[in-house]
Amino acid sequence: MILWVVKVGTSLLRGNKDHPTASVIEGFSEAIAQCHKKGDRVVLVTSGAVGLGCNKLGLKKRPEDVISLQAAASIGQGQLMALYEAKMKLKNIKVAQVLLTRADLGSRNNYRNASNTLKRLLDWGVLPIVNENDVLSTEELRFGDNDTLSALVAAAIGADQLILLTDVDRLYSDNPRTNSEAKPITDVLHTDQIQCFSDGINEVHTWGTGGMTTKLAAARIATASGITVHLADGRSPEMLTDLFQGSRGGTVFHPHPSPIGNRKSWLAHALKPLGELTLDEGASNAIKNQGASLLLVGVKKIDGNFSANQAVRIMNHTGIEIARGISSLSSEELQLSLVSQNAQETKSPVVIHRDVLVLTEGLIS
Repeated sequence: MILWVVKVGTSLLRGNKDHPTASVIEGFSEAIAQCHKKGDRVVLVTSGAVGLGCNKLGLKKRPEDVISLQAAASIGQGQLMALYEAKMKLKNIKVAQVLLTRADLGSRNNYRNASNTLKRLLDWGVLPIVNENDVLSTEELRFGDNDTLSALVAAAIGADQLILLTDVDRLYSDNPRTNSEAKPITDVLHTDQIQCFSDGINEVHTWGTGGMTTKLAAARIATASGITVHLADGRSPEMLTDLFQGSRGGTVFHPHPSPIGNRKSWLAHALKPLGELTLDEGASNAIKNQGASLLLVGVKKIDGNFSANQAVRIMNHTGIEIARGISSLSSEELQLSLVSQNAQETKSPVVIHRDVLVLTEGLIS
């Protein structure tokens, strides 16, 4: 059995006059039904609620303010699920709506609960349909796009394959719509290649929140967790069926040979850092090369306001991020402890234990 996560973007679900949204969803439903018949399981991560809401309201462009986006999502979300449920019912497949925000995955218990719920739905033969909870998400609680969400979901459930369906056929060395000499990229083997492509992208989007940048970020998250990622053209109705049957996407991002594991993926990607700790050179080396916990004595600078047990970035002595972790002390306690330690030369306490610390070089763009 292969466990798939499939992400469908707004650009596909908006459809057109020849292929409306209902027709697009019907095509995806047929492919998923065939996948179920051969014993595989699928989690669908779908955009489209805001776009459908805007269509129903007759809006000519996507709103920019959060309140209008939330209102449009509240109109479109029910319509989106009704379309999926109607089409999947024809295939005798039950569906379940799963709405997530960053806050839902911000604690280890909630992350495990979300993972276990999705796995139970899969055990029951149900198709989980996941979307970011746009109706309630404020800016600081958002993933920012469903590409990121799909990669986090894939890591959380231990998926084998992640498919990112979009309106381009593959990754290119440049934007093929503006540069006729852009070269197609069929395989991405290493994380540093992803970073190189990310650095060269400059894009503007009208309806969706994602783009090639967010798809590369999703590929980085998923491949670090040992998941193969396919970037594929979802405008072709047969593409998803072909992928489920063993074909490859236009660009394949190959998994890292040494996956970081579920917990490390959560630390690196699901949590939103609320501050930064800058270290001296000795502490930076100990963190990177010796598998050490972070001691207070190695902290030289504290930025941001955070409480105990919240995530922070760990910066080396030159200001480059090397890790992320959960601080055992608040920013206020850290400031006071630094003064106390400097004055009394007491034994240095542990600020971030190694068990809740992950090296992020190559993982975070």
